Amino acid sequence: MKKFLLPIMAISIFFCFYEYSKPVPNIYIVLITIAIFMFGMMKLMSKVPSKKPEDKDGIL
Repeated sequence: MKKFLLPIMAISIFFCFYEYSKPVPNIYIVLITIAIFMFGMMKLMSKVPSKKPEDKDGIL
């Protein structure tokens, strides 16, 4: 899954920067590419364990 998400995220960011460099960028393309990038980051970061210690009582 990681090998699939990284190229998709890189392509979406490339299109976002390309579209934003135009004199009149299409805001919908920019928003869609940012959403694709954020969705990919969410999927990648869900696999990283948290550094925060788990509290079994619910009180820190």
